[in-house]
Amino acid sequence: MALVFHSSFPETDLERLLTICILHDLGEAVHGDIPAPEQLGRGDKSAAERADLVQFLAPLPEPLRTEFLARWNEYEEAVTPEARLAKALDKMETILQHNQGANPATFDYDFNLGYGRKYTDMHPLLAELRTELDVMTSRRADEARAGLARP
Repeated sequence: MALVFHSSFPETDLERLLTICILHDLGEAVHGDIPAPEQLGRGDKSAAERADLVQFLAPLPEPLRTEFLARWNEYEEAVTPEARLAKALDKMETILQHNQGANPATFDYDFNLGYGRKYTDMHPLLAELRTELDVMTSRRADEARAGLARP
């Protein structure tokens, strides 16, 4: 999504954006990602992912470790346009997966209607995409409430 939409965000540097996206996901590579609806009450997800990233980056030379951790911290703190865009895309990608995937019968689709809105509403294009995702989410929630299974 970063490659597809970056041209609509001229204030962002594509290389920095892609680096942030990759490093964010590397923080989830060692022990996996905790599904968004399950993150409440599960401890400090960010600290656990950072520790995993530090472990993952350990074999790299010091300058790269420092640079990569700085980009990861940038994402976590959402301090740059690239980090905020990466967060928005990450949130929308999660919602898209939930809408397209096979979820348990008890899956809370309504959770997605508020998930990550702080980031996804920051730009008109993102807000428009989010509106489409919310329509999909509402449809899935209605199907789940009606007991309709999706293949």
